[in-house]
Amino acid sequence: MTSLEAILRLSQRGRSAPMVTRCRHWPRRPVFLSILGLSALSSIISAQEVPAPGLGSAERQADVEIVGHIDKPAELPAPDLKDLKLSEGFKIEAFARNLGNARILAVSPDGTVYVSRREQADILMLKVGPDGLAAGKPVRVAARPGMHGITFHEGKVYLATVHEIFRADVLPDGTFGPLEMIVHDLPDAGQHHTRTVQFGPDGMMYVSVGSTCNEGKEPNPENAAMLRMDADGQHRIIFASGLRDTIGWGWNPRTGEMWGMDHGIDWLGDDLQPEELNNLQKGKFYGWPYIFADNKVNPHLDPPAGSEKSDWLKIAEPMVMGYTAHAAPMQLSFYDATQFPAEYRGDAFISMRGSWNRKPPSGYEVLRIHFENGKPVRFEPFVTGFLTDRGQSGRLCGNVVAKDGSLLFTDDRNGVIYRVSYVGAASEKSPTVITPSKKAGDPQIRLPIATDTPGVRSEAKLAVSSSVYKNGGRIPDLNSAYDQNASIPVTWAPGPAETKSYALVVDDPDVPSPSPITHWIAWNIPVGTNSLHEGMENGDRPQEPRGMAQGANSMGKIGYVGPRPPAGDPPHHYHLQVFALDRELDLPLGANREALLEAMKGHVLASGDLVGIFERPAEPAKP
Repeated sequence: MTSLEAILRLSQRGRSAPMVTRCRHWPRRPVFLSILGLSALSSIISAQEVPAPGLGSAERQADVEIVGHIDKPAELPAPDLKDLKLSEGFKIEAFARNLGNARILAVSPDGTVYVSRREQADILMLKVGPDGLAAGKPVRVAARPGMHGITFHEGKVYLATVHEIFRADVLPDGTFGPLEMIVHDLPDAGQHHTRTVQFGPDGMMYVSVGSTCNEGKEPNPENAAMLRMDADGQHRIIFASGLRDTIGWGWNPRTGEMWGMDHGIDWLGDDLQPEELNNLQKGKFYGWPYIFADNKVNPHLDPPAGSEKSDWLKIAEPMVMGYTAHAAPMQLSFYDATQFPAEYRGDAFISMRGSWNRKPPSGYEVLRIHFENGKPVRFEPFVTGFLTDRGQSGRLCGNVVAKDGSLLFTDDRNGVIYRVSYVGAASEKSPTVITPSKKAGDPQIRLPIATDTPGVRSEAKLAVSSSVYKNGGRIPDLNSAYDQNASIPVTWAPGPAETKSYALVVDDPDVPSPSPITHWIAWNIPVGTNSLHEGMENGDRPQEPRGMAQGANSMGKIGYVGPRPPAGDPPHHYHLQVFALDRELDLPLGANREALLEAMKGHVLASGDLVGIFERPAEPAKP
């Protein structure tokens, strides 16, 4: 495969410099294009015939000129309030000043305001006076390196750093009790190290983890993803993936749907990639790093061997709406209070920190995302005036709805929290919140293991064995997630003569919910292959055996994840199930257990089940 060659020409013009990138992989059919917008990139992709994946595929060829800029507006002091622009009927004030690197905001149930300061590595508490502004001096209530995300749930506060989630009691005076570390192993940060944390309507904790780079394959699948776990940090899964850096997200109070704004890729051009508004759903893939916007192909980057861009296009969720490229979306808050006019209820506010990779600059504002019948329909300016011909007077980051219904937002460069209140007509009652109904796979819905699933169950049996334990025996530590996380070696007897492929599922039904947890799925294991060695590589298409595909386990990762029962649990039973099928399966990249079982229905010739048990070691190699 020809490697990507890029020629960068950078010329300096004061604080602004254009960058031109030319990527040439297409000697026989040259195309030369200046990328100036979505339509331009769309035209080059749609104009080419895309042959079947293979050596020399046009999917891995490109001849594209990309023109971008480094343009950092001059830094100005915080603006005069009269210079900021708001909709009629709204008023803006300084809630608090001189706060340093004021980032993410949160409001406790009693209305106390908290702000994280990444550079100062702490959380400040600000009590609110009768006028809605901060009263008294801020109080430091927690401090840890990299502290950023903050949320409240059932009388406790949860704080996110780069690698950890801390939990503490909220004391009567608003300060925090001792910090308890409940998660210690969030992925490394790299380029994006701003973790945000919230609790959903389902009572589960969600943590956004950005990518380590601008564009590239992540070695850790928990990067560029939204994670979900219990309130104590247990049962962690990848909820959604392909998210470059979704700092701002939340749940629409009228529908219960989750929405987030993802940061677009840099250096695709001044007008590419748009900042994406996505409807975040369990198990969905949102494109990064190969696909972006309304399913456009990234010309910079080829997927790993074994897959093509067309494979990723099939599974990528397109954005619902896009906003001006490089505007840098930060914290997002849905409005469900009574101070603003009724038409604002169910809408969202997003702080745009501002661009550095675009000319003219974008962002430096607070936007309103207008929803109709639970669906977003347009972006509207809500607070502007921070960007002028002279430079920028604020880089906006956090926002939150205060207990009195006003909107608070931060400027993390000038250390200001602003308050926007409505001074027009009296407000009305807040809308009814709709709680989403439960679906199969959600907590408290119990499902059988794969071999007992209707349509998949088979009377004909395959003999399944392993070289490291017998049926009913203990799985070695090194095959667990507490140790080396090496996949279990497995061997099975050949299937009936009609067998065309094999599939594999590893289930753990000994969990309260959801049941079962699946640790490994694979399909299209070729006929003639009757074993998999210990320590199989992860990834959608392993190199050996050729043709085998792996999907997403319950933790949202592709490939094998070993046993990891919580401390104090009795031994769990792990069912290593192998299926002989009368066909190969046509499943997309990253397919999950549900999709695999559905595709297998009516095609199982025989199946076998090897049961192993595992209990958390007294002193695991990995805590």
